[in-house]
Amino acid sequence: MSDAAQTKRAGLGHWLLRDLPYAAMLALAVGGIVLTSFRGPTTYFYWMALAPIYALIVIVSGWRQLETGAERMRLVVTQALHWAAFLGAMWLMFLPEVRGVMNDNATGLTLLILLALGTFVAGVHAAVWRISAVGVFLALSVPAVAWVQESAMLLLVGVLLLILVGGAFWWMWRRENRL
Repeated sequence: MSDAAQTKRAGLGHWLLRDLPYAAMLALAVGGIVLTSFRGPTTYFYWMALAPIYALIVIVSGWRQLETGAERMRLVVTQALHWAAFLGAMWLMFLPEVRGVMNDNATGLTLLILLALGTFVAGVHAAVWRISAVGVFLALSVPAVAWVQESAMLLLVGVLLLILVGGAFWWMWRRENRL
């Protein structure tokens, strides 16, 4: 393998390791939205686990930029309090009194908005722009998720229509090639 190929490969590996936590944050948020469409204790535990996971990612990301033990301790305390507050807000969303007036789609969107806000602010406080960028991306995804939830039947019919039309063309093409 040439030096350029090794450098490119090392660069790709470094990039993946550096940005993998942020991609994981996005994937976990999407998983929460999908899971919220189902009722049950799994949804509650999933969303409650997200805040500590996000806090850990923020702390690890911010830790590298700090030099003194006092700065690092401040980061840990600030992030612990920050995510505990958002954990409390998420817990409120699952109270029976709240769940009784909100459907699952509204709950999922509200939790995504809370997560987006919490992530953005955590990135600002930890001075990690990638964390804030994840928060912005999550916030920008809220209208898209709402549209998909609202248009699920339309999307399903569209996909089925595409499959049907594609299958018909494939069948006609195959039939024509036999002759």
